[in-house]
Amino acid sequence: MKAKKEEDIKTYDSKGFRDKFFESENTISHFFKSNSEHFFCLKIEDINQLKDTIPPSKHICHTLVFITSGVHKMKVGFEEYTTESNEMIIIPAGQIFSIKSIDKETTGIICQFHQEILIGKYGNREMLNDFEFLKIWGNPHVSFQNREAEFILNLLSRLHIEYSETGCINLDIIQPYIITLLSEINKNSIKTNKNITAATTLTTKFKELIYTHIKTQHQVSYYASILNVTPNHLNKSIKSVTGKSPTKWIDETILLEAKYLLYQTNLTINEIAIQVGHYDQSYFSRIFKKHEGVTPIEYRKMIDKS
Repeated sequence: MKAKKEEDIKTYDSKGFRDKFFESENTISHFFKSNSEHFFCLKIEDINQLKDTIPPSKHICHTLVFITSGVHKMKVGFEEYTTESNEMIIIPAGQIFSIKSIDKETTGIICQFHQEILIGKYGNREMLNDFEFLKIWGNPHVSFQNREAEFILNLLSRLHIEYSETGCINLDIIQPYIITLLSEINKNSIKTNKNITAATTLTTKFKELIYTHIKTQHQVSYYASILNVTPNHLNKSIKSVTGKSPTKWIDETILLEAKYLLYQTNLTINEIAIQVGHYDQSYFSRIFKKHEGVTPIEYRKMIDKS
C-alpha cells in the first residue's frame, strides 16, 4: 500500500508525451511557446501536417482561430465547438482548451497575442473591458456575414504578413490592427448576444465567480449568497440557460482544472488536489475516477504514453 501511495504522488520526470511535446519544435507548440513579445499569426494550413492531440491546456495569451473553409473542432472550457467557414473560436487567456486533431482540409488563420499588446502605445487597461469575448466566461464562438468575414480576413492576413515576412514585432503596426480586429469581432458578438435575459446575466456572473473562486469554494450556497439570490433561484436560472445545474458546473470546473494541471505541469497528485481545493488526496482521486473512469495517476500515464 505504501509503495502505491508513493507512486501516486511522485513527480514525473521521465520523457513522456508532455515533456516531448513542450520540447518539440512542432508548429502547433506555438500555442504554448510564442516569442518573447507574446504574438504570432499563422495559417492553419501551415500546421495541417500535424496530428498532435492537445489534452486540457491553457496559455497566458488570447488565441483567435478564424476558419475560411472546412470544419474545425475544439473544446473550450467544458463545451465542444464546431467552427466552420466565416466563423471564429476564441480562447481567452487562462481558459482551458483541448484539441483532438486539426483536419487537413481546414483552412484559416490562428492569431495569438498577450493582453499587454492592447495596452502598449495606443490603448489602456480600461479597453480590456470592452471585449466580453476575451473573458473566460464570455461567448467564445462568433459567426460573420460575408462582408464582415472579409474585413476579419483582411486584418488577419495583414497581421500574418507582418509576423511571417518582417522577422520582427512592430507594435506600431500590430497593435492598431489587433484593436481594429477586436472591434470588428465585438460588433458581431454583440449582435449574436443582443437578446440577453436576467437568467443569462446571472449565469454569466456565476461563471465569472466559479472561475475566480473554484480553488476554495465548492458550495452552491456560497455563490448564491454572493449573487444575492437563493440557491433554488440560482439552480433554476443556471439550468434554464445552460442545461446543467450549478453543482455540475462546479464539479466540471474542478475536474477541468485538475486535468490541465495533470497535463501541463509536473505537480504531484497531492499538490494538484490541493490546487483544486481538495486537501484529502484519496477523496480527490475517488471523485476524479467517478467522473473520468480512471484515477488521476492513470490519466497522467495515458497522456505520457500518447
